[in-house]
Amino acid sequence: MKDKLELIATKEIKYYEEMYKVIDFLNKNLGSYDLVFGIQEKKDTHIINIYKEK
Repeated sequence: MKDKLELIATKEIKYYEEMYKVIDFLNKNLGSYDLVFGIQEKKDTHIINIYKEK
């Protein structure tokens, strides 16, 4: 397993209740490309982060 993650993209979007399902889907299907997707919840928005494993 890689030691570090490099943040390569961030996008703030309108809150979507099931966004965690999208992030889970992306991680399961694109993890083999050394990509990791994360999500941060704010009051009425989500911040989606894309990381590249080093």
